[in-house]
Amino acid sequence: MDFINEKEAIVAEKDGDLLWVNLATKERKPISGFPKDLFTTLKLDVSKYPEGTYPKRADGRMVRYNAGILEVLLDPKYSENRKIYVSYVSQKKDRYALKVIRATLEENLLTDIKTLLNPGPYVPGLFHFGGGMTFGPDGKLYITVGERLFYENSKEGLAIAQDLTDERGKIYRINPDGTIPDDNPDFGKDAIEGIYASGIRAAQGITVEPNTGKIWFSEHGTLQGDEINLLKSGANYGWPNVTSGRYRSEGYQPADVPGAEFTDPIHYWLQTVAPTGLTFYTGTEFPEWYGNLIVPGLSRGSLWRIALDGEKVKTVEELFMDKHIRLRKAEMSPDGKLYLLTDEDNGRIFEVVRKQE
Repeated sequence: MDFINEKEAIVAEKDGDLLWVNLATKERKPISGFPKDLFTTLKLDVSKYPEGTYPKRADGRMVRYNAGILEVLLDPKYSENRKIYVSYVSQKKDRYALKVIRATLEENLLTDIKTLLNPGPYVPGLFHFGGGMTFGPDGKLYITVGERLFYENSKEGLAIAQDLTDERGKIYRINPDGTIPDDNPDFGKDAIEGIYASGIRAAQGITVEPNTGKIWFSEHGTLQGDEINLLKSGANYGWPNVTSGRYRSEGYQPADVPGAEFTDPIHYWLQTVAPTGLTFYTGTEFPEWYGNLIVPGLSRGSLWRIALDGEKVKTVEELFMDKHIRLRKAEMSPDGKLYLLTDEDNGRIFEVVRKQE
């Protein structure tokens, strides 16, 4: 979700629509004109796919898939140009890829739609698209792109996230019109254009620290290995050659990457958190939280408050441990109110307020 003003927001549904929402009146309207290649799991017919393409849990239930509309972001000059940016799962027959578009929002209609990024190839499996987006203080658009694998041994040889000729498993930095900035890092003549960092598994959340302009992002591990990272130009975050967790594929050994230098996470958890859309707290409701990183999670619906000291973690606190709900996004309103977007069959938006004694 992203705010037009204190009362109005644009909300992306995982299985559904792009919505205009009035938080004061609770009115909502679907935004029309969305590209027809959008895929949501409401369209998923598991019976027509090959056995093993869509893994099941040990209890026989289907795993939760990534699909639908992933992120929506307003242009920094939205009040002037009405431009919005949306990442979503694009479908071609029974294959899928991430797509990022820019559009003009006129009333409740998307117009002037332009594809900015479509990192392929289109492959089966609804996992790890990424799709997190933020504008940096430099006015550039930063986009996370997942490696698209569920099992590590699905790819032989050089891992996708380490292969600079593969579009997946990277973080991109592009101009708002989709062109590539001249001052992007140089990964070599064969590297994909627009790459800013590599070694990414399944980063969903990315945000700017208001007082410093530094960009932070969350990263999903496999069995543990969830991380908080500080984005740096040209950095390699190591997946799958370096991880604080374990692999799903028993006995898996990633191919060596000669000459690679890996960047360590700023923080990682010993349990599974599945961190999602993070934000920095800048409100007044909880002055003791000011400047802290708020990190929601899907696993057990955890919510974390991380106090930083420069580029080091000072303290980590789990919040609302008595009310676990899968959380997809934390977002600050223009007036400094903290909102949480849930990941449920009947999704909700919560405002976090101080309890009145």
